[in-house]
Amino acid sequence: MPGTPNYTGLAGYSHDIPARTGVLLVNLGTPEAPTAAAVRPYLAEFLGDPRVIEYPRLLWMAILHGVILRVRPKRSAHAYARIWTEQGSPLRVGSEALAAALQSELDRRLPGPVTVALAMRYGRPAVTETIARLQREGVRRLLVLPLYPQYSATSTGSVFDAVADTIKTLRWPPELRQVNDYHAEPAYIAALADSVRSHWERHGRGEKLLMSFHGIPERYLHAGDPYFCQCHATARLLREALGLTDEEAPISFQSRVGRERWLHPYTDETVRTLGATGIRRIDVISPGFAVDCLETLEEIAMQNADFFREAGGETLSYIPCLNAEPAHVQALADLVTRHTQGWPETAAGYDAAKAATQLATSREHARQVRSDA
Repeated sequence: MPGTPNYTGLAGYSHDIPARTGVLLVNLGTPEAPTAAAVRPYLAEFLGDPRVIEYPRLLWMAILHGVILRVRPKRSAHAYARIWTEQGSPLRVGSEALAAALQSELDRRLPGPVTVALAMRYGRPAVTETIARLQREGVRRLLVLPLYPQYSATSTGSVFDAVADTIKTLRWPPELRQVNDYHAEPAYIAALADSVRSHWERHGRGEKLLMSFHGIPERYLHAGDPYFCQCHATARLLREALGLTDEEAPISFQSRVGRERWLHPYTDETVRTLGATGIRRIDVISPGFAVDCLETLEEIAMQNADFFREAGGETLSYIPCLNAEPAHVQALADLVTRHTQGWPETAAGYDAAKAATQLATSREHARQVRSDA
């Protein structure tokens, strides 16, 4: 009937599929290749998200498609080419490794069937197609875990939008829970601190530990975005864990674009100032990124290392993201365990044999109903 809503269902639903809990990890995303042709649609999706760019839509679309997407894809493709590996995009490869490691850890510590899946907010695998796959595999309870330790409407908020847009199209949505942030989780802070100590043991210690977070326009902070405050909370807790002062471990914000004022101090200006004031070596960590990506491998470890040397410094030593390190996996597994409390598959009393018996009984009842119809 014209005008009737169309909800996606499970055609031929099978009673043979046991109910499962799903954990949906979501990272930012990546183009499929380090080429302008592949970068262009990725940037169009990313920069076209109203959560990311809060400008009047008609004006922004004209700027995006009339100017930015004519110029930026080639420049971004060059940056991606500098970090691309034989396996592909570092963010994609690293996120897949993290998802696999988390699956193994949850298989070890949880009694029932739990499926970990990875989606990208922009590009593929898309949130919509990943949730559809989980539903076909029997996921009836879904925990969404964005791989952003600090909440921002531009990142975590956008993931929640994508999930909501998908869920509202389903005829039988799963029970849903979401992790807002984990910026002050003790296990996350401990993992960061351990990564710094390990780096110092292997490579020596710089005169400063710069903590560089991704930036957002300052007006988002004034509109109520908690990101700035959560970044400072993470920085404070990491300093305390390492026994450092504010001066020894300053904070900065990277990746600004455009002419408006973003969160500051800016990372590029900070490393130049440090180099110009006689600092010979600095260590840089990016605690807002779960997995290494363009912003860490190219922007920090390459671009800003050049800025530091050009200003008079000698060595910018980049400390990698937590990636699939065991301490990171444990921290995320702790989050999942806590946020899925009360669901059957994660309860201590889950009985696999009893669940199988109940499934068999349900299947037999369904067959009887069909035979009587």
